Amino acid sequence: MSMAKLLTKAKFLTTAALVLLPFAAQAERGSDGDLKIFYWQAASTLNPYLSGIGKEVDAAALVVEPLARFDPQGTLVPLLAAEIPTKENGGILADMTMITWKLRPGVKWSDGSAFSAKDVVFTWKYCTATGAGCAASNAFDGIKDVVAKDELTIEIRFAQPTPYPYVPFVSSTTPILQEAQFKDCMGAKIASCTAQNFAPIGTGPYRVKDFKPNDVVVYAMNPAYREADKPHFSGVTIKGGGDAMSAARAVFETGETDYAWNLQLAPDVLAKLTSAGKARPVTAFGSMVEYLFLNLTDPGADLGDKRSTVAGGPNKILSDIRVRKALSLAIDRAEIAEVLYGDQGKATCNVVPAPAQYVSTANDGCLAPNAAAAKALLDEAGWKPGADGIREKGGQKLKLSFLTSTSGVRQDTQAMLKEYWKGLGVSVDLRNVSGSVFFGGDAGNPDTRQKFYADVEMYTDNSKGLDQESYLNKWTCAAIPSPVTQWQGSNMPRYCSQDYDALSQVLRKTDGITARAELARKMNDMLVQSYTVIPLVHRGNISGAAKSLNGVSMNPWDSELWDVAGWSRAR
Repeated sequence: MSMAKLLTKAKFLTTAALVLLPFAAQAERGSDGDLKIFYWQAASTLNPYLSGIGKEVDAAALVVEPLARFDPQGTLVPLLAAEIPTKENGGILADMTMITWKLRPGVKWSDGSAFSAKDVVFTWKYCTATGAGCAASNAFDGIKDVVAKDELTIEIRFAQPTPYPYVPFVSSTTPILQEAQFKDCMGAKIASCTAQNFAPIGTGPYRVKDFKPNDVVVYAMNPAYREADKPHFSGVTIKGGGDAMSAARAVFETGETDYAWNLQLAPDVLAKLTSAGKARPVTAFGSMVEYLFLNLTDPGADLGDKRSTVAGGPNKILSDIRVRKALSLAIDRAEIAEVLYGDQGKATCNVVPAPAQYVSTANDGCLAPNAAAAKALLDEAGWKPGADGIREKGGQKLKLSFLTSTSGVRQDTQAMLKEYWKGLGVSVDLRNVSGSVFFGGDAGNPDTRQKFYADVEMYTDNSKGLDQESYLNKWTCAAIPSPVTQWQGSNMPRYCSQDYDALSQVLRKTDGITARAELARKMNDMLVQSYTVIPLVHRGNISGAAKSLNGVSMNPWDSELWDVAGWSRAR
């Protein structure tokens, strides 16, 4: 069976679990009043092409839509497309060099104008334009051309056979933008079109009514939305700010909000909050992993514009793989998972922890910490204990800066890691900044994850959909953030391997789940064994929903707000 057919039928093993209340009688459009959502990491833009991170992608998902998306089981389902193209229905050429998407007829933008194939072509040109610094640029790798055959037909032509063609314009990270609105925002202008980026015109169930960056988004129903009986809520407010604890209290204790996102809390804290009875946890396991990223470039402030760039030179400490491996060896992942995540976390040694076919066993040794081996590596690398217990070499102390977002669990993780590394003779300066800043796309802000003005940083990432090609492409050489890309890019460690890039190219043209999974495992192993990406915990997605909220199911493979149009209030 072909890769395309396998994926569209979702013949995968997955641990995703739905939490879905018995569905009440359907409410009329807009009859359920206002929906209040709490994303404690507030959106800084509503254009996902300027971010690619969850808080912006989800906030935009109510407005702008892709051709297709993934459901909670990872199955590909059409959205703006009329159907999923396959070889069987003629949508994919036999030689796998082209996919043809038929668009859903009658779709309107929220301003009443017609959505067409020309908007799809424009979006491709918009993201791939020279100097754009588009956060999703790797989604369009390997495309030779995108052609509008008529108003409702798109051909994506690939430069080589592409057995898995479901990356461009698929999932919440690559939605379609309206050409009429964004036509003057090409290339280097992409980030400066504030009016467009803060209020994109879309085809989704809602339109932007008001947006205060890093604070709140207010939405009103899209009067041109194609489903006559949806959405059920007349308006939506996504409030940002605070932290995971304040978000959890707002849904579990005070009832101030209907839905609270990303409740990364210690298990005992979450259990106590849940006992109040006002809300329920909404959970599922996908491919979400809490990672450490180790900066291979020099983050020294004295380098100016070359700071944390390849041009600025290698990291004076972490460019030695022995140091990086020592840091990994010292970590007790099982302790972190048990103490800080409970049943919502599993120690992992892999970048790709799911689906099962993709999971490597080559790195399982990391599950048992080995401080003695770590110390031996540092000795071998020439880092000797100083009088104060901190190792030094050539007059330089083995001292690292460690940045992450503000979160109780993340600060506790930092503290645990600091203790593990202290036992090796490594000094660590801990720092955290607001998630709205850390995960923001502001090229002028020094504290973003893309700038990476530190030696180590920590956050969570995960794949969209079950196939791992697009996700693993995040660590190709071309994905390194820099001033040239307006600091957009997904390769935070600045890892660059020609062998890894070559495997990426082979994966792109390989058909069959068995062969693709084998290549994905090899790429996973290269990343893990480079010790530039250090997996810690395979996390469950967990949010909270008021018991009065119907139709909510966690989607670990796409936007968490993937089906907000179907949410309703219990009557």
